[in-house]
Amino acid sequence: MAALAALLTGASAPPPTVDVSITGLRNTKGQILVCLTTNPKAFPDCSKDKASVRMAVKATDAADFAVHAPGVGTYAIAVVHDENNNNKMDLALFLPKEGFGFSRNPTITVGPPSFKSASFVVTGDMHQTIKMKYML
Repeated sequence: MAALAALLTGASAPPPTVDVSITGLRNTKGQILVCLTTNPKAFPDCSKDKASVRMAVKATDAADFAVHAPGVGTYAIAVVHDENNNNKMDLALFLPKEGFGFSRNPTITVGPPSFKSASFVVTGDMHQTIKMKYML
């Protein structure tokens, strides 16, 4: 009956959820910084995308957490294992000291992957498993 009422009143479906699992953490210190964006120019750093979803998840909870996408569309996720809780990726000689990962687990050569190689289409609730990588 509630479903019929929602149809009759024109209520829209809730936004899709992307369930994320992080694998390969070297420890459970700190937090996982998460960026979900539809903007190729803002990937992997969501700071240039006001419409992006940014969140922090305790590293102890990284095995499974939910990211609520604003709607259907093509998205990419970037994550950083912020082991010291300073809300940024620490570098040493231009190399990341902390772990990082991306949706679809693209091959990493020099620099971050393209939006296209990490992007996926969200049409409803779905799941992404992201494998962490550590350079140092």
